[in-house]
Amino acid sequence: MRKRLILLIITIAIVFTGINVMNHHTYDDSNDIIETNTDQENIDTNETKELFKDYYEQAEELMSTMTLEEKVGQMFIARYPTTANVIDQIEEENPGGYILFEKHFRDETKESMLEKLTECQEASKIPLLLGVDEEGGTVVRVSSISAFRSSKFKSPQALYNEGGYDAIIEDSKEKSELLLSIGLNMNFAPVADVSTSSSDFIYARSFGKDASETSTYVSTVVETMNTSNIISCLKHFPGYGSNGDTHTDIVVDERDYETFETSDFLPFIAGIESNAPTILVSHNVVTCMDEDYPASLSKNVHDILREELGFTGVIITDDLKMDAVQDYVQDGSAAVLAVQAGNDIIISSNFVKQKQEIVDAVNDGTISEKIIDTAVRRILAMKYAYQII
Repeated sequence: MRKRLILLIITIAIVFTGINVMNHHTYDDSNDIIETNTDQENIDTNETKELFKDYYEQAEELMSTMTLEEKVGQMFIARYPTTANVIDQIEEENPGGYILFEKHFRDETKESMLEKLTECQEASKIPLLLGVDEEGGTVVRVSSISAFRSSKFKSPQALYNEGGYDAIIEDSKEKSELLLSIGLNMNFAPVADVSTSSSDFIYARSFGKDASETSTYVSTVVETMNTSNIISCLKHFPGYGSNGDTHTDIVVDERDYETFETSDFLPFIAGIESNAPTILVSHNVVTCMDEDYPASLSKNVHDILREELGFTGVIITDDLKMDAVQDYVQDGSAAVLAVQAGNDIIISSNFVKQKQEIVDAVNDGTISEKIIDTAVRRILAMKYAYQII
């Protein structure tokens, strides 16, 4: 399996050697966050380098001052609260960050949103990840509100049809500039799923082309976002295919592993080579990898991402509240299973409860604190790399 995948990775690297789409994001020993580099031959697919290694020392120094509860808090991106006092929650529970949705931008302006999120950052002992899904097209949390943009950002397919990769680059720059200007530092994009059929659930959100073209698209967006110094997120690993909506139902993917090797993995490999900082794992049950658990809760799926694809960045679960997860975890231990599977960050609609479940699991020996430390080191190092801390 490994040999076939390495051959595929080398093939992708050769393809991308001839593509001069955008400068890629690199890390060096000087701790400068971004270094422009147009020579794709510098990518060595046979040697895995820890993406945020240059920032581990700073991360470990900060970790040495943190309690277990504070460290576990860093492993959560919580839904931004609408009822609870967010400042109180930040000061008491120390979340790693928040994800915001369209409702949080209603009745706000750019100025008021920046003020609100700045207050959140000032209240937090460790600066927060503050993110949204601003994919363009059908998923636009910010640009759907006219106070933030006169029109919604267009879908990747529409952009490409109008202006090719130049339009994709300009769109990514504008998105990043807008989000950063209102206090956000993370965009849960691009969608790296391969979909070529308009009947697929994920099609409208995807690039709508084959694996090769989707790989070029993903690489272009990641590199552009890195140049803008905003965190990107490849989703939804290991690839959505033609499956249904995991927000509302269990989705079982029965495709063979070779399909993933020759298609679905390729855009993720391209994103990894372009130094994508995070990858979000779906709730699909992918039977060729794990028949028993959704990908988000599967150690085998995470091992493939780490060992076969060589990803050393931050792995994130899709929201554990989705029905596809709840149907598999009847005893409420989804957060514990997510950590055991290998996730670094959990997107949670029940942050306080799930945080305590993980703290309890560490205290009773179910989860080793070394696992927590490994995840938190990556998270903090990423925050240093993107100058959030």
